[in-house]
Amino acid sequence: MNTHFAPAFDGPAPRAFLADAPAVTSDPTEGIQIDLRHLWASIYRNRWLILAIIGAALALGVVATVLATRVYSAAASVQIEQQASKVLSQGDTEPALSGQEADRFLQTQTDILRSRALASRVADDLKLWTDDRFVFRMGAKPRIDAVSRHDQVVELLLDNLGVTLPRSSRIVTVAYKSPDPQLAAQVANAYVTNFITQNLQRRFDASSYARGFLENQLGLAKQRLESSERAGNAYAREAGLLDTSAGTAVAPGGQGQSPGVRSLTAANLVQSSDALVQARVQRTAAEGHWRQVSALPVLSIPEVQANPAVQSLSQQRATLQATYQQESLRHGKDYPTMRQAAAQIAALDTQIVGLANNIRNGIRGQYQATVDQENSLTGQVGSLKSQTQAEQDRSVRYNILKREADTNRTMYDALLQRYKEVSAEAGVTANNISVLDTAQVPTKPVSPRPAFNMLIALLLGLVVSGAVVFARDRFDDAVRAPDEVETKLGLPFLNSIPRLPAGTSALTALEEVRSSFAEAYYALRTSIRLISPNGLVSSVLITSGRESEGKSTTALATARSFAQIGTRVLLIDGDMRRPSLHNYFQVKRSIGFSDLLARQATLSEVAQPTEFPNLDFINAGPLPPSPTELLSGNSLRATLDEARGRYDMVVIDGPPVLGLADAVLYADAVEGTVYVVEAGRARGGSGKAAVRRLSGSGAKLLGAVLTKFDPRHSGYGEEYGYYYTYGPSSSRDR
Repeated sequence: MNTHFAPAFDGPAPRAFLADAPAVTSDPTEGIQIDLRHLWASIYRNRWLILAIIGAALALGVVATVLATRVYSAAASVQIEQQASKVLSQGDTEPALSGQEADRFLQTQTDILRSRALASRVADDLKLWTDDRFVFRMGAKPRIDAVSRHDQVVELLLDNLGVTLPRSSRIVTVAYKSPDPQLAAQVANAYVTNFITQNLQRRFDASSYARGFLENQLGLAKQRLESSERAGNAYAREAGLLDTSAGTAVAPGGQGQSPGVRSLTAANLVQSSDALVQARVQRTAAEGHWRQVSALPVLSIPEVQANPAVQSLSQQRATLQATYQQESLRHGKDYPTMRQAAAQIAALDTQIVGLANNIRNGIRGQYQATVDQENSLTGQVGSLKSQTQAEQDRSVRYNILKREADTNRTMYDALLQRYKEVSAEAGVTANNISVLDTAQVPTKPVSPRPAFNMLIALLLGLVVSGAVVFARDRFDDAVRAPDEVETKLGLPFLNSIPRLPAGTSALTALEEVRSSFAEAYYALRTSIRLISPNGLVSSVLITSGRESEGKSTTALATARSFAQIGTRVLLIDGDMRRPSLHNYFQVKRSIGFSDLLARQATLSEVAQPTEFPNLDFINAGPLPPSPTELLSGNSLRATLDEARGRYDMVVIDGPPVLGLADAVLYADAVEGTVYVVEAGRARGGSGKAAVRRLSGSGAKLLGAVLTKFDPRHSGYGEEYGYYYTYGPSSSRDR
């Protein structure tokens, strides 16, 4: 927001306004700009209030820190992996996730940790709602009914739970805050334990669903298998077929029936054929053996020699023969013992020969038996061949039904095997969540934090004080600075007049030619001279919104300033209610402007010369009973016309605008009106009302003058008053 000031020298003013120009409007873009100068001024004016608010906030922070309940935090950490080892399945791990799916998986796990379901499990595990100790230990008041108490416990768990998952990490930290450090550690560990248990339970529930599904499919497969087997058996009975392979499965990937799957006739044929082949082999072997044996002496047959009984008898005979030979050396053949030994040897020979003949006859009998068996099997095979050929024509449909039953049996076996695997895997899958750190009982509280609390209190104090200052600045429409004259009153800014030091009169300050007070009125004179494109206005009203805003001083200083440059000026004290200019010139009010308006005196009689060259003065005169009626006639215009004919400029010190009609009547009669505003006292609302009242009467407002302006007191620093004390080389009106 730009602010311009009229310089303290005669020359082109930085900004000129027409007397009938409309009110100044601000740029719409200025509303969104930050005026740092204005902001600092607001802070400076309210500095003690800001310090008081900040001090109160800090005091409240100290009190809150001292009275706050000590809160402890215990934390446990778990590692969450995407993959879980599978104990019984062929693969080692489940498929791994990547990218956004992995992040979504980890975020899902943290959401599970924050869920009400897990909080309820923790409350059940620790039995937190069986009594009110947990609620009291958390610093709350227990609710009455059981449902509300249950919700209260869950809310306390969730409100004090903290779950942290660092970026690019699988380590989740679970923290719980409580005024009781042991309770904090207990709840944190319970959360981790129940989280792992719930994860395993979800996996078990998933396998239970799979088992239920497989059970259903097994039931359907069993029904199909039973139906297909019953259909095959029914057809076999109808066709007169017998199947010895009932219940035998087809080999996986096999074509047709397996070697063991055949009808009873076919099976008998195969068995009989095999037996016939074996019988022929046995008959051939027996025949060759018999021929070999029949050509040998009976005692030379190998079976005879290998026979244990023959060997035993031969051994006995050899023993007797040896004994007989020894006895023959001592006795003769007729000796009784010799005859007895010879008889025993002969008996043994008879037994040996008998056994040998029996063995040879047995070999012959075996040969004959193989011949008979071969002949029997040959006839049986021939009969079965005829029956099998007739049966093959009837078994085509049966084989189709048989294959369907085998297929159903294979499917049933596969489902049964998978069901067994799922049942075995249920509950034995390794968990993908593991505990890294268990929560330990904390020894130091995490809250309150004195430094942090004081920082928050300081920030809160700054925010509150800023809001208060902002509100005061928004609702305080006092005109404090030159740039606010245009924005709040809508009038061109003519100049600002500095506040005089305490004990310094206006006349004394004006006598000091180089004083900032005199320089300000020099600048005001220049602004009034250049404000109208038609030249110097011949009559000017100096007024204000209310009394004591400096209008009389401004009227005197303006008239004196114009008189100093050779302009013939008539200064009129037009405030016929509370006149004050006669005190400056130390004259009596025995005759004055009221007499002139009442046609009881002439202009020459009431105009008094002053000590200042080119400046005459008319005091207010006796106070009339009704100044408004005195000003309402044509006398005012006639008087001003007469005065303008004798003087170059007429300056009227008028009464305040608000509450009186005098100023409006004056403004309507003069060529220009200067509105005086006291810095920090005048309000934008009342000022606008006064300006609207003057404008409504047809007054030509030249602009506004800001009086009693102290840049330091208003917070604007030296910026607005730099030219008041400019050096001797500064050009100035003479």
